[in-house]
Amino acid sequence: MFCKNCGEALNENQAICLKCGVQVGNGNTHCANCGNVIDPNATFCTSCGAANKAPAAKGGDLGGKDKITVALVCFFLGGLGIHNFMMGETKKGIVKIVASFCCYMGGILALIDFIRILTDSYTVDPEKMI
Repeated sequence: MFCKNCGEALNENQAICLKCGVQVGNGNTHCANCGNVIDPNATFCTSCGAANKAPAAKGGDLGGKDKITVALVCFFLGGLGIHNFMMGETKKGIVKIVASFCCYMGGILALIDFIRILTDSYTVDPEKMI
């Protein structure tokens, strides 16, 4: 295992690189498999063929759905939890439907989700999926 920032060899239990001080897994200038310099935009290392995992995307996880699409569905149909069903959160969607019909809280919950989607702080909760 090698530092993705400087290419220094690392032990399996290291949390940071002792040479450059970067947290293990961060960086994109060196291959984590062989330590050779790579293009930060490359999908694979040309020296060893290992996959070059892209840096974590900013923002929340919307179950693989487009942010704009989910935001529009949430704005217009969020009170019924349609956006939750769309992202695979079936349990959360059912709770929103019940909340809408019983105590008219579905719209407020959808507004909260809408703001969280727009600010990239919404993540799909795997425990709320069926």
